[in-house]
Parts: sequence; C-alpha cells; structure tokens
Amino acid sequence: MGDRTHPFFDMHTHGFVRVATCTPSVRPADVASNTQSILTQARHAHEAGVDLAVYPELCVTGYAIDDLHLQGAVIDAAEAAIGKIVEESAGLTTVLVIGAPIQRGARLYNCALAIANGRLLGVVPKSYLPNYREFYEKRQFTHGRNCQGLDVTIAGHQAPFGTDVIFAADNLPGFTFGIEICEDFWAPQPPGMLAAMAGANILCNLSASPVTIGRATDRHTHCQSSSSRGMCAYAYSASGHGESTTDLAWDGQGVIYELGSLVKQSVRFDRTAELCVIDIDTARIVNDRTRNGTFHDASEAAGRPEDWYRRVAFTHNHQPGDWGLERRVRRFPFVPDDPETLHEDCYEAVNIQVDALMRRIEAVGAKSLVIGISGGLDSTHALLVACIACDRLGLPRETIRGYTMPGFGTSERTKNNAILLMEAAGIVAETIDITPAARRMLEDIGHPHADGDAVYDTTFENVQAGLRTDYLFRLAGHHGGFVIGTGDLSELALGWCTYGVGDQMSHYGVNSGVPKTLIQYLMRWIIETDQFSHELNEVLEDVLGTEISPELVPPDDDGAIQSTEDKIGPYALHDFFLHHIARYGHKPSHVAFLAWHAWRDAGVGQWPLGFPDDAKRAFDLPTIRTWLEVYCRRFFGFSQFKRSAMPNGPKVSMGGALSPRGDWRAPSDAVADVWIAELEASVPGNGA
Repeated sequence: MGDRTHPFFDMHTHGFVRVATCTPSVRPADVASNTQSILTQARHAHEAGVDLAVYPELCVTGYAIDDLHLQGAVIDAAEAAIGKIVEESAGLTTVLVIGAPIQRGARLYNCALAIANGRLLGVVPKSYLPNYREFYEKRQFTHGRNCQGLDVTIAGHQAPFGTDVIFAADNLPGFTFGIEICEDFWAPQPPGMLAAMAGANILCNLSASPVTIGRATDRHTHCQSSSSRGMCAYAYSASGHGESTTDLAWDGQGVIYELGSLVKQSVRFDRTAELCVIDIDTARIVNDRTRNGTFHDASEAAGRPEDWYRRVAFTHNHQPGDWGLERRVRRFPFVPDDPETLHEDCYEAVNIQVDALMRRIEAVGAKSLVIGISGGLDSTHALLVACIACDRLGLPRETIRGYTMPGFGTSERTKNNAILLMEAAGIVAETIDITPAARRMLEDIGHPHADGDAVYDTTFENVQAGLRTDYLFRLAGHHGGFVIGTGDLSELALGWCTYGVGDQMSHYGVNSGVPKTLIQYLMRWIIETDQFSHELNEVLEDVLGTEISPELVPPDDDGAIQSTEDKIGPYALHDFFLHHIARYGHKPSHVAFLAWHAWRDAGVGQWPLGFPDDAKRAFDLPTIRTWLEVYCRRFFGFSQFKRSAMPNGPKVSMGGALSPRGDWRAPSDAVADVWIAELEASVPGNGA
C-alpha cells in the first residue's frame, strides 16, 4: 500500500474539514442524561476524526419543554452541564457546537455554543424567534439580533457573545465556521449570510424543527439555497427521537450541503443517536468565492462584515495522518450521475448543442452543412447533433454533406463505420481518398516519407489533417454551406488538435463545450432512448467500442494502430483534471488527492449508470501523478494559443468551457513551471 505518512495523504493538507451532524438521545428537561448523550456523541465523533460536530437546538435541556426553560433549576443545571462539556472536551479533536439556554443579565437567550479542546470559544444567540402556529419562543427567550461586541461568562468560562462572531482554526486555514439557529434561515435575510460574507466557509444550523409532511423537503430547499447563496458548506441538525411528543413529532434530520449540492444526509426517524459524517472541501469553497465578483459586491453592500465581525481564533486539535476521505468523488465529473435526473441532464446536454447549431444555421442561411466523418467518436456525435438540428428545422437530412477521407492510417473498421453511419443517417455521403494529395505535398516539401522512409512525425500527421480541413472548407464554399467542427473540449484542453486545420478549426464547433467522457455517455443515452434507427444504433455501438485514435500513422509491424491515450494519457483522468483545475482552480496536489480517492479501486464507489463493466479501470498514484504532469505541461505551457483562436461553439456543462470569449482567458506564452513545481513538491512519486 506504500507509505501513508506523507502529508499528501492527510485530507487536512488539502483543505478538507470533516463535518458531522449529531443527533443525540434527548429526554425533556433531563439535563444530566442529555449531557451524557452529548459527550458520548462527542467521543464517537473524535474517534471518527470529525473536526466539527453540529448538534440540535437546545439539546442540553431538550427543545420542547416550553416554560420549563424559565425554571431556575433548569437554567442552573444547563450552565453546570456546559461547564462539564467544556471540561470533558479537553483532548478531543472535535469542535462541538451545541444548543442551550443562556442567561445574560435578566434575559434568557436560545444559544449555540462553540466548544473546542477544553475551551468555550463563543456563544451565538438566535436572531429570529418564531411565535406563530405551534411556536411560542418569545414567551421564554429574547432575540439576539442586536447583540454585538458582547461577552458572557458561563460556568466560569468567559467568551464572546453575539451574532457578530465567526470561528477560525489558526492551524487549518480553510476551517472557519459561523452559526445560525433554526428559524434564522427561514428569515428573508438570514444572519448566516453575513457570517459567510465575513469569511465563514461552513455554516452550522442548530435546529429543533418538528416534522410534518413536506417539512424535510422544505429544509432541503433552504439548506441548498443557503449553501449556494453563501457559497459555503451548510450543516443542518434537527432534533430527533426523545423530544416531547405532547403535540409534535421529530425526525432527527441531518443535512449537509456544499456549494448548493447535497453531500450527506442522515437517516430520519432513527431511534438511536446518529452521526452523519462528510468531508467538506474548503479549498473548493475559497477558490469559488475568489472568482465570484458578485459575492464580494454583496459583501461591500452589506458593509464589509469581514471587517467588523469578530474572528475567534483557536488551534485545532487534529491528529495528522491518513484519515481517508469521507466523501464521494465522482470519477467522471462531467457525466450525469444521478439516476433520477439522468434523462433530463442528457436531454439538456444534447439540446444545448442542437439549439446552438440551429441558431447558427438560421443566422447563416446555409444551403448545406459540411462535416468530416472519420468513423470515430467526435465526428459521429457531431453528425447526430446536426441530424437532430435539421429535423427540428424541417430541413431534409440531405442538407448535411458528410465526407470520409481515408489517409495513411485509416483502418477498414473506421472507414466502413463512417460509410455505414452516413448511409443510416440519410445524409449526402462521399469518400475522398487524401493519400494521393498527401503524397504530393510530402514530396513538394521534401519530407523523407516521399523517398520511402518510414518517418511518421508531426509533419507527416499534419499534412493529412490539413488536407482534410482544406477539402472541407472548399467543399463548404462550393456547396454554399459551412463546416461543422467535431473537436471536443478534452482535445482543446490538451492541445491535441492541429492549429488552423484539423479539429481545431471549423465554422462552428458544436463539440467544443463537451469533453470526451461526456460524448461517450451521451452517445450511449442516444442509443438507449432510440432516437435513431436500429441500423444507426448498431453503428454507434461499434463506434463506442473503437480505440480512440487519430489514425494518421500506419499500423506497426504487429498491426497495432496509433493510440491517442497511449500517447497523451487516459481521457478519463484528463477530464477529471480539467474539471477540477479549470473550474475550481485547484492546485495539482489537491487534484491528485481527489483523483487518487476516485480512481485507485475500480470496485469501490459509484460508476455512471450503464457504464460497461469491461471499461471500469483503476489508476494508482504514480500513474495519476505521471498523467497529471502531462496535463499541466500541455494545458498551461503548450496549448493556449489554440484555444485563443478557437471557433464559436456553445458552453454545455457547468464544469466550464475554454473559449477566450467565455470561461477561460489566459496568455498563449505562459509557462507551466509553477504547477509542475507544486506537483513535484507535494505529491509523492510512488506508493499507494
């Protein structure tokens, strides 16, 4: 398994924070029992390596005890319990966020208390007290909206008190959290949003929230919205079994979202205490905020809360080491993976391409669409998009003119598939053999191949790529049409396309926003949904099973064809790298850590629905490191000039596109040194 003591294997190195919602066993007004349950869960969280544990609202006393909160005995018992919890938290890794009634002066507040390693870090009072339907909190508590800049002493522990407090680990930069309580996030202006703008990467919501039909969905909606608007992680913990059911019931729902996506939820209506654990990627949160000007504009409009919120620093008591990763990392981040939304996601992806092409056809008024058909993946998908576009516009399929242009390395399989594909699609189909023209050009430029030497260099390849594009552009002019580009997002990222000709150039690039792994999946979806004929589907199946190759070099003596992935690496990994680097700006070491957890074991984790078993692969860390270096060298140090001159084409995925007019702007003469240096310094060269 290799040496796991290297800092690379510690999730904290990469900005991950292990967060849990805790549902302790509660007995109404039984402070001693509740305290013991809180501490039991705290020890379980410590053993699980949890960094931050969020408990339900008023869990020290129980929420549903109404006027018993006003009893001096209960208030005193709660204060003593807090003292005990603070003391017994010493030595624990986990930062605890618990709920309790706190008396300050003559006022009683419904509060959240942050406790870490024997220290009371701070106390945040609830801002909005519900006083409608079944709720009567104003009868017992005072709101804390205006409590700022204050302190409080509880069981001999003095700490900041107020709504203007966030908490930050001084030895783990991404570990910053803020707090709001139940009703606060149902308010039109939740106080948690200010905490997020003040720098909290994680928001904790301690909630009671009795359950009724539809309430769980309502909570999900608010948690998702809060994590999306606040560009943060949102951990919500509701009261569970044991609360009084005099008039209400409780389901113990724990929910954790990150940047609008659900990452973990608890089992509802569980009668036993429960920990719901997930690792939050704070580096992803920080990177996303950094590039989002609206977030910073909102902070300015709110009076720059980062300047006036109190930032309570603490030294996090975590133990370095390989704690694994409690988080599902998608192997194919561009590929739809939710079975419930799979059809809709694929439908959207294809129709974004189709609608974009339809608009371009209407704008140009073209008499024909010219496309080069190689029998490979990209040109096949581009043809399918063109067919659907013509059908929608009421244009005959013969509007599409397909040309297969065999060269020196073209196999009989791809040539036959290209012909069968065009025939099954009902388009105008022609074959142009480019080898005579290629030989003449190689002879004219004095290339060794013209003298019979087996020299298959870049010039040899580009002569063929260039001729194909030259033919297509001249054919488009001849037939009053325009060239549909087939090159995809993965090729643009790696610069695996010939500048000015080949897949880099066209009149309109329908695939430029779609990576290779998504094209493969969309084609499978098109087959499964029977959008074309049975004959066409059979060809598509064979195309999917064909080795990805530019087919520019003749087979070797053993008959092996030119393999793209043998040359530049697996597209499965490169698309993974592309998503995390271009979309989130992650460092190479962070990407390698994610890739290692996603790809090291083919038998663990979720694969996209219907993914072929024989295509499921695993990659060890040295392999990931090798191809990540290739990716960084090509993406940052080699291929930007090709992207800077790319044709128009639609953005398809939230993962981003690489158009200089859209998601990605970069100089063409940059160097990749800083990324290579970070990779070499931070990722071990062997092991695992």
